[in-house]
Amino acid sequence: MSSGDLSDLQIEENSKQLPRLNLLAMLRLGLLQIGLGMMSVLVFGVLNRVLIRELGVPATLATVILALTLFVAPARVWFGQMSDTKPLWGYHRTGYIWIGAASLAIIAFIAVQVMWQVGGSLKAEGWTSQTYGWTALLAFLFALYGVAVSACSTPFATLLVDVSDEDNRSQLVGIDWSMLMMGIIIGAITIGVLLKKLTLNAPIEDLQAAINRLFTIVPAIVFGLAMLATWGMEKKYSRYALRSTLVNREEKITLDRAWRILTASRQTQVFFTFLVMMTLGLFIQDAVLETYGGDVFKMQVGETASLNAFWGTGTLFGLLAAGFLLAPRIGKRNTTKVGCVSVVVSLIWVVLSGFTHNSTFLLIALLLFGLCSGVATTGALSLMLDLTAAETAGTFIGAWGLAQAMARGVATIAGGALLDVGKKLFPDLVLAYGLVFVVQGLAMLLAVWYLGKVNVAEFRTNAREAIASVLQNDLD
Repeated sequence: MSSGDLSDLQIEENSKQLPRLNLLAMLRLGLLQIGLGMMSVLVFGVLNRVLIRELGVPATLATVILALTLFVAPARVWFGQMSDTKPLWGYHRTGYIWIGAASLAIIAFIAVQVMWQVGGSLKAEGWTSQTYGWTALLAFLFALYGVAVSACSTPFATLLVDVSDEDNRSQLVGIDWSMLMMGIIIGAITIGVLLKKLTLNAPIEDLQAAINRLFTIVPAIVFGLAMLATWGMEKKYSRYALRSTLVNREEKITLDRAWRILTASRQTQVFFTFLVMMTLGLFIQDAVLETYGGDVFKMQVGETASLNAFWGTGTLFGLLAAGFLLAPRIGKRNTTKVGCVSVVVSLIWVVLSGFTHNSTFLLIALLLFGLCSGVATTGALSLMLDLTAAETAGTFIGAWGLAQAMARGVATIAGGALLDVGKKLFPDLVLAYGLVFVVQGLAMLLAVWYLGKVNVAEFRTNAREAIASVLQNDLD
């Protein structure tokens, strides 16, 4: 049987033979997202500060080391393809999720121990060959951590495709990505509780003991959440065996053949470019937002920390509103378009608030920006989960994850670079920061243009033809 022998109607009828995800199951799956959110705060929040402030590592070097977790994103395509074709312990997705979760917990703890060696060597001897050696090892471990995250998150996103249907996918996305935001909030609170006894300039020994304890407790919790979130879910809800024509011919889809299927449709390139532009349109400001509050609005350090809280709160409500109210009524692509256009409007407000120097206007603008970002994210992620072929769903999800991760890394660097350019071009700080937000808005407008070219029906037709062609070539 070729892939073309299964119509959308047949696939839909096959899927009805299995139980549908209920609200409790969606919430349970979201526990893994809570764990990943907690680890994000732990790695990018705590370690970033410790490396730069407490250990004296140059900020540029510290951010490059941390960014390596994003720039190993090509591994997502490989892990996605592996989960399509090589089951572990009888499961296509769950085994990879467990291995990835265990690996990221272990690697994070080891990386912290190496971080102390970097700081100790730097303090004792300066930048010697020994210090460079420890730093190189630390960079390698962060890259390895990024690979572990890829091994966990890509099969998980593919599992969401396997266990859901088109009509409940936007709700699943809304719940699970809201729980990711909750994980970030919970992680921040947990870190605050576990580190509350530390003073601003605490002795390095006290800091080391507290951070080590943190990186023992939280990763263990995250691994437990991953197990609890996924245990038995694939067996009960996965539609993979019903949707895929190649479930009993897994050796046929190698990475090379999966890549040929992935690139068979021009829609792949269109949607990949859309995801890159949309991610840039959401995150270019991320690296300069707190300094914007400090330089332009004269906000204190504690006050600027609240900027991300307003953005995050808006995003949380946007995710849920789009998943349950907007997408079911106007469709996933229209939801994405509304969100993207609204983001551009909110960015204009962010710039205009700078001319008032009133922090209240900025906070309201960021709340709106978060709300619009949540709507755009829900629509885009729901659309992303639709743009897969059952036989190579992991490969497609890996490719979409690659687009987002690489763009996120570029956005972080671009935000700082654009601010430096803006400061050279304009004497007014509002205009300098305005350049960052304007470029971000232009990226989002480009995303809207590419979104208009996305055609799910064309994508699926081309994917089926590509799968049939691969199988025919094998027979020939």
